[in-house]
Amino acid sequence: MAPKAKKGANAQKSKGAEEEREEPLQAVVFADSFETRFAPFTLERPRCLLPLANTPLVEYTLEFLANAGVEEVILYCGNHTDQVEEYLKHSKWTRDTAPFSLEIIRSDARSVGDAMRDLDQKQLITGDFICVYGDVVANIQMEAALAAHRTRREKNKKAIMTMVLREAGDFHRTKSQNIRPVFVVDPATERCVHYEQMRPRETPRLDIAEEVLKEHVEVEVREDLIDCGIDICTPEVLAQYTDNFDWQVPRRGFLYGVLKDYETNQLTVHTHITSEGYAARVKNLLSYDAISKDVVSRWTYPLCPDVNMLSDQLYQLQKGNVYQEDGIVLARSSVINRKSVLGKATSVGSESVISNSIIGRRCVIGKRVKIDGAYIWDDARIGDDANIKKAIIANEASVGKKCHIQAGALISYGVSIAEGTTVTGSSRITRAKRQRRQSKDQTAEGPTNPKIVGEGGAGYEMEVDEDEDDLVETLLSGDIYNMRKLSLSADSISTLDSEDEDEDLEDSSKRRSSRSESFASIGSDESGDTRRKATDFHHEAAASIVDALQKNDDVNNIQLELQALKLASNAEDKQVRRAVAVALMKRIAGLVESGMAPKDAVAKTVPPNQLLITRCVTTDKEEYSEQVEFLLYMQTDLLHRQQGDKILLFACNTLAHKDLVEAEGFEQWWEDPRSSATDELQAVRKDTKQLVDVLVGDDDDDEDEDDDSE
Repeated sequence: MAPKAKKGANAQKSKGAEEEREEPLQAVVFADSFETRFAPFTLERPRCLLPLANTPLVEYTLEFLANAGVEEVILYCGNHTDQVEEYLKHSKWTRDTAPFSLEIIRSDARSVGDAMRDLDQKQLITGDFICVYGDVVANIQMEAALAAHRTRREKNKKAIMTMVLREAGDFHRTKSQNIRPVFVVDPATERCVHYEQMRPRETPRLDIAEEVLKEHVEVEVREDLIDCGIDICTPEVLAQYTDNFDWQVPRRGFLYGVLKDYETNQLTVHTHITSEGYAARVKNLLSYDAISKDVVSRWTYPLCPDVNMLSDQLYQLQKGNVYQEDGIVLARSSVINRKSVLGKATSVGSESVISNSIIGRRCVIGKRVKIDGAYIWDDARIGDDANIKKAIIANEASVGKKCHIQAGALISYGVSIAEGTTVTGSSRITRAKRQRRQSKDQTAEGPTNPKIVGEGGAGYEMEVDEDEDDLVETLLSGDIYNMRKLSLSADSISTLDSEDEDEDLEDSSKRRSSRSESFASIGSDESGDTRRKATDFHHEAAASIVDALQKNDDVNNIQLELQALKLASNAEDKQVRRAVAVALMKRIAGLVESGMAPKDAVAKTVPPNQLLITRCVTTDKEEYSEQVEFLLYMQTDLLHRQQGDKILLFACNTLAHKDLVEAEGFEQWWEDPRSSATDELQAVRKDTKQLVDVLVGDDDDDEDEDDDSE
């Protein structure tokens, strides 16, 4: 009987293993990168459909996931969702022969953190999953990384994520020139014990906690790694995002928070560092240029043009890494130099020279045209004697005769440049009018500026939109009005949810200042340690308050912890005001997202915790600047939150009734130009106007009565 029992046990074990193997490998793809580095093109098209070597970016990501053995793909899309759905509906990824099932989720998420929390709420994830952006180009094999992750998980359930990183040396061309991620890794366990983002121009200095050095016998400091944007996650990752509303991005939010809270939660994040294969993210125009060159040079094989990833592609590889489709018309005296791509039905006139460039389909290139290091997308027209160097010309755009397009210029869809016009490298020219996020899938025709596109041309220079992260930092200093006058390139501007601040495709002699250079010199304290410490305090303080509010902790204990953190960080009073305002709004927004009415969510959050406000906002009759600051922080945080306008209205109403903000404070906030500096700021405060009118009107009536009595 013993052998029989043993056989049954083995059968049961085998059955359990089989059931475990049957759990499908899932992947989550963020088709929206939640930033603006590819504007003006993303005003009209989703970033994941922009062409890289004449193939949409999302194709590379889905090919990578198919090769990794993924069985279910969940694609989060927020920008131009209709276009993404229409494209994928006609792609091979939705056919019966597709290697995985594909589900597209229409999302209002404004960051990766928002999407992760939504994913947790929808309960679509059944086990470990791969998390990637929709701009990943990779041919690395994932079997080893997945196996190491699963083995680690069997031994330690607290190991919740594995980051896939690629060795690249110090000067790989796909690496950021402005921000370098630094991973401190325990080589014995492959655990990441510290993470920082450093600027190459700053003096290298890591702020590693003393406990880390005591607990780990050996650590490696790695600055030679490419962060591929590929993470293997457990469902616990989603739960952590849900518990921490302040986390918006995977590295400076999630990773930083998990490492900082290790002593409390004992959760660990590990690395899988590979030296084989290719992996990188097309996260800005600089990397777009670098990865395009890598694709043409075949470093990404089999993800190369002649593999013909799309069913209607017919590229053939020729000598010198030149790729051409059928139906191309080349004049006998034209020259196609090395590392160039030409799409179907494109024609090139006599004596024209194309070097190191990618030309789309149905393009018409005139006579004696010189194109070097440029990207010309489908259906573009280039006039005779034009000179284009290291620029992007989008679909259906036209460049007139004898035009000179300087390095770094971006000419968007349908733009027309008149004959003889010189377009500077700092130009971002579009015909689409910038739309706010409330109507982000809509575009409208913008004005034409002859000074930019020449007489008879069509298009205007894209208006630079302020960086929302810097908007928060500079809103109260008045710098917001100077931002429009600064020498900022649109591709150096990113939203609050961006991972880093990379420089983009632009000639170095003409490259404009990055946003950090716009507000402080690189060598100053403000651009270095001081600013970073202020950011760290804000994230830690806001996250701590939100966590305590969720647990319904006593407000006195919350205040004590906040005061201790302020003293330990040597934080300023305005930093505390910002943390309190943001934390309260995030807690209210979380309740609203769970189904609670804004009025009830405010009532549940503000009155029980008003001590936090009274301790950081004075009601001194002679000084209302702190009240104005607090209201501005509230207003800014609610810009893109669900029912943010309603939350602001009821929050202001409660502040008024509880005498936490005086009528004069509301009046000064409303009249302060900073509260109406953008259309979004005006939109979120619109519903509050009636309340402010009543408060200010009441005061006016009181003054009139006093005057009458006298």
